[in-house]
Amino acid sequence: MQEAGLTVLVVEDEPIIRFALVDALEEKGYCVLEASNVLEAVGIIGKVEHIAAVVTDIDMPGGLTGLDLVEILDKSQHQIAVVVTSGGHGPDGLTLPADARFFSKPYHFDDILFALRSTIAAKAKLMKKRRGFRLVRA
Repeated sequence: MQEAGLTVLVVEDEPIIRFALVDALEEKGYCVLEASNVLEAVGIIGKVEHIAAVVTDIDMPGGLTGLDLVEILDKSQHQIAVVVTSGGHGPDGLTLPADARFFSKPYHFDDILFALRSTIAAKAKLMKKRRGFRLVRA
């Protein structure tokens, strides 16, 4: 699967981490949207039709966490692949969808890129089976 044209939403409140991840994704050809908290992310998801994946941190300002965002996506946006990151939480005890990926900070950008490729491909295949879903490039 080629990354060119696929849209990824990065939800990260730490600007340096967000900017670095956005740069890494754009270098690989992704169209990248940014949000610094969950409310911004939900607003973007409500306006942009073809988001292939969301990369979100867990701890966020504003009252909602990245886990809240994952729950929202799991209930209403089944076609969006999810990658979760955290510097303060480990994967133990987290309730994530079976197809979501988790990375502790600091992470390697190559690991995130690989996870995106594999989760987007798996999600597209699953959605196609479920209801004729077709991955649309922006």
